[in-house]
Amino acid sequence: MMVIVVTNAPPRLRGRLGVWLLEIRAGVYVGDYSVRTRERIWTQVVAWIDEGDAVMVWRAPTDQGFDFVTVGRNRRVPVDLDGLKLVSFLPAPKPPESDPPGR
Repeated sequence: MMVIVVTNAPPRLRGRLGVWLLEIRAGVYVGDYSVRTRERIWTQVVAWIDEGDAVMVWRAPTDQGFDFVTVGRNRRVPVDLDGLKLVSFLPAPKPPESDPPGR
């Protein structure tokens, strides 16, 4: 079992994912493929994601029972902690400072 979630993905990537996987919600794709096919699908995601971001999760023989990879800009960053893959949050971007009124 594998799940891919994309945000701000271009239509060509969403269409390509729809050929291989079932889109159960907007941007959420599910399927069950071999390691080789999963890696080929992920290669296409990485190549076509442009300004968007994506995460892929799959069943794996780890303590957690799954593994995942990410691509693109996102506040969530994978971190390995003693063999466990966790997610760390980057600080929120600060809003741009504007000039005070009257200048």
